[in-house]
Amino acid sequence: MAESRFLLRNGYVIDTDPAPIARPGTDVLIEGDRIVEVGPRLSADGATVIDASDRIVLPGFVDTHRHLWQTAVRAGAADLDLGAYMGLVLGQYGPRFRPQDIHAATLVGALDALDTGITTLIDYSHALHTPEHADAAIDALHTSGLRTVFGYGFPFHGDQHPSDIRRIRSERLSDDHALVTMSLAPAGPSFSPIETVTADWHLADELGLPLTIHVSSGPVAARPITALREHGLLHGNTLYVHGNSLDDDELKLIAESGGTASVTPATEAQMRVGAPVAGRLRNAGVTVGLGVDAVSSLPGDMFAVMRAALLASQIADNPPLAVGDVLKMATLDGAAALGLADRIGSLSPGKQADVILLRLNDLNMLTTERDPIAAVVTAANPDNVDTVLVAGQVVKASGKLLHGDLTQAVRALRATAATVNDH
Repeated sequence: MAESRFLLRNGYVIDTDPAPIARPGTDVLIEGDRIVEVGPRLSADGATVIDASDRIVLPGFVDTHRHLWQTAVRAGAADLDLGAYMGLVLGQYGPRFRPQDIHAATLVGALDALDTGITTLIDYSHALHTPEHADAAIDALHTSGLRTVFGYGFPFHGDQHPSDIRRIRSERLSDDHALVTMSLAPAGPSFSPIETVTADWHLADELGLPLTIHVSSGPVAARPITALREHGLLHGNTLYVHGNSLDDDELKLIAESGGTASVTPATEAQMRVGAPVAGRLRNAGVTVGLGVDAVSSLPGDMFAVMRAALLASQIADNPPLAVGDVLKMATLDGAAALGLADRIGSLSPGKQADVILLRLNDLNMLTTERDPIAAVVTAANPDNVDTVLVAGQVVKASGKLLHGDLTQAVRALRATAATVNDH
């Protein structure tokens, strides 16, 4: 069977490597799952041509932290601080999820991400009370077509399942180059005693898994990064989420270890977990990606997150982030934070063809071609996302998702929401 071949013709192409730059009148040629050439007036021989005139063409967004299962309780925690959120969403809603509920919420959450131009996402899945819950989440990710790192997490109230983590790794997610890969998402030193942390880190080492953890100053370890270093657990394969309350010397330890960070500025502001941290992390030399986090509180699109990051920096940093910095955090830096910069995050030939097209002829985007980078960060919204490709496969075209069972997925999510809330 011949590989698919697409030519995105005559777009305002934004590449992100080494820094965001916009080039009008530029084509992108895709063969199979790869970008093979970027430039003006490329040959369309044998290719399906997608007219990108009046379109911005750029790498798909990378969401470095989200809990997809919370799609079923969207907007359910908008006025809550962190403690109340943990009590309600994690403590009460989470244990009510059956495996079919995890599947329904994960699938619709993944499709929602694709619809808004997010082509890669790490799913910190921490409502997995049984092996059946884990299987349901992974089944949904495979069905969605979203590039995902499945973060096997531990419930807020519930047991850990190291034997099931081993099963998932060996039987379901053993290929680190597949569309759906795996990481371990334990509670970490901020929330667990060091004996538990040590066991979790050794399990990740045993299985060859990267780690992703929430991190803050306390409640268990006031200096969690120092605690990891003191116990020989400060590894370069760790993605640290939030970190707003960490001291600058803790951030430098992350940088020196080769670890990376995910900031979720919208939820961090809403839940009042400390001052903006993206600028401090970057100044310390840490690679930083952006994350949505919890749609139980805030929107699930990268446009909202980019604007939150820009505003937070304008308030807290001197100098503040530029729009190009923010866009890179949402694309190439996010890919690097997940250890995927060799395959996604830019339009470099040879990389996987995760590409999105935004309409420039929508009312909110008119005349923004003078600075397409600023347009993406400050003016665009999910309604402008016209076309989405993941690994060379078109998953959204002419503003419509192409998922065949979307109606059924929506119906299942509504049933789950009714079940979870009806207690």
